[in-house]
Amino acid sequence: METESEPYVRLATLRQVHQVVAELNTARSLADTLQTVADGIVAGLGYELSAVNLVRPDGDLVVAAVAGSASAEALMAGRVGSRVSWERRLAMGDHWGDLRFIPYTEGWVLDDDDVPQWHTAGPAPRFTDEWHPMDRLFAPMYTTGPSGGELLGVISVDKPRNGRRPGPWGREALQMYASQAAIAISNARLRANMQRALVRLEREQQALRASEESFRQAFEYAPSGMAIAELGGDQHGRLHRTNDALCRLLGRSASQMRRYSFSDLVHPEDVTTLLRTSAEGGRAELRLARRDGTYVWVSLRNSVVADAADGPRFLLTHVEDIEERKRHELQLAHRASHDSLTGLPNSAELRARLSSRLCGRPPGSETHAAAAAGPYGCLDGFAEVESTAYAHGHGYGSDAGPDYASDFAPDDFCAGHEAGYDHHHVHAIAPDEGDAAGDDGIKGLAVLLCDLDGFKSINDRFGHHTGDAVLIEVARRLSSGVRDGDTVARLGGDEFVVLADGLATADAEDLAVRLRNAIIPPIRVDGRAVRVGASFGIGWAGCGMSADEVLHSADQRMYVEKRSRAKAGRRAG
Repeated sequence: METESEPYVRLATLRQVHQVVAELNTARSLADTLQTVADGIVAGLGYELSAVNLVRPDGDLVVAAVAGSASAEALMAGRVGSRVSWERRLAMGDHWGDLRFIPYTEGWVLDDDDVPQWHTAGPAPRFTDEWHPMDRLFAPMYTTGPSGGELLGVISVDKPRNGRRPGPWGREALQMYASQAAIAISNARLRANMQRALVRLEREQQALRASEESFRQAFEYAPSGMAIAELGGDQHGRLHRTNDALCRLLGRSASQMRRYSFSDLVHPEDVTTLLRTSAEGGRAELRLARRDGTYVWVSLRNSVVADAADGPRFLLTHVEDIEERKRHELQLAHRASHDSLTGLPNSAELRARLSSRLCGRPPGSETHAAAAAGPYGCLDGFAEVESTAYAHGHGYGSDAGPDYASDFAPDDFCAGHEAGYDHHHVHAIAPDEGDAAGDDGIKGLAVLLCDLDGFKSINDRFGHHTGDAVLIEVARRLSSGVRDGDTVARLGGDEFVVLADGLATADAEDLAVRLRNAIIPPIRVDGRAVRVGASFGIGWAGCGMSADEVLHSADQRMYVEKRSRAKAGRRAG
């Protein structure tokens, strides 16, 4: 009878397996899939109890789902069994294909391991294939089919409803179900991972959008200028984006700014500084052009925004208006180097400018002779350098920008040629003063020291206010009587000095006469006219001399002139 009903039993079991496998694919989550696997054992394969043990990332197995008994679920769900204990179970017992059956006669050795289990004691079987409460049956699940891939988990079953150990067909059905369950669990785990990845990606995108919005607001509404420029390619240096603060600072709209690069807007003298700063991603202070043609001092702080694949792509530039600070610095520098009363360069500035033209070796030395003779000698190219310095406001008499003394140091001149330096220094050589006509062809750096005659009596008679007014007017007349490249300085008290380069002896004497004649006319102060005279001493600066030696020479000549002139020829107030 049992043999005749076997085909019907197989057909019914196959239908039930088909039904529970179909339900595996309807689960929405990994947890639902695991519980569906456990429920399918009870609903479709004829067991009263089942548990799904899932391999964790650390290799141990956790009871992920239990079906058929609330008490068993409360006892085992969530508990963990070590991988070593599970491997011992799967290695012992009878191998029913991929199933592992451990009869009650051998299971006692497993009673003390750490695998969560549910079993009760019972009487010995009455017939050969009767199921004993201590029997254990396991269906391993693998990631890539039966007996292949990595262990995904183990289904454990208990209490067949017919009370018998499963026959060949029952074993085949359980093994087939375990294979389908492994596929369903793998798919569910993949979906869960994808969902977590999607959630993580969405969060990252939200964070990126929030970061971009924060950057946009910080960029657009920053109180100081901000710009993004291209790096590399045909559009290298082109302004890609500018904020309102920078547009207001330069008086240009955002659309107009996109037509330029910083090199188009920077002052010609600051282009090299800009290029060096851009390459280094550092900071610099330079001048940028406004729309009205004026320049504003700014501080640039650059950072290179790099692309991991393509290298540097953009330059983020912070532009700060430092016009007021620069103006203040220039004022402080001017005060330190200029006389507070007349505005002329003071004694320290005079000595610095004079020293900048003198090297440590006198003309005629072997070093100078050799340097001046060859095509790479000290004379080569100096005229161009000097004219450039004047054009940029660094020449004598210029109050704007750095002075000439800052461009050259006394120790850097022709003496430096011996160490391999080439600063294109022109030697200061005094003309032949015995040649009254000044036609010896040598032109030098003349130092005219002027001492006012009769100034003390004006100061004593009319007070310091009048004396100061006289000094201011004398300074103005002296400045008006010299060339743009010459220096007029106040040495102190009523002494003034004029530095005039490129003069012959007769030229210097003519200049002294013109300046003396410019000083003599009356000076009106508070409705009264006062007059002062002037005595000039002409000295010549020469390489090998110090600034003090040059000034002392001019001072001695001035006193010689003062003593030689008749007292009646001096004009006093």
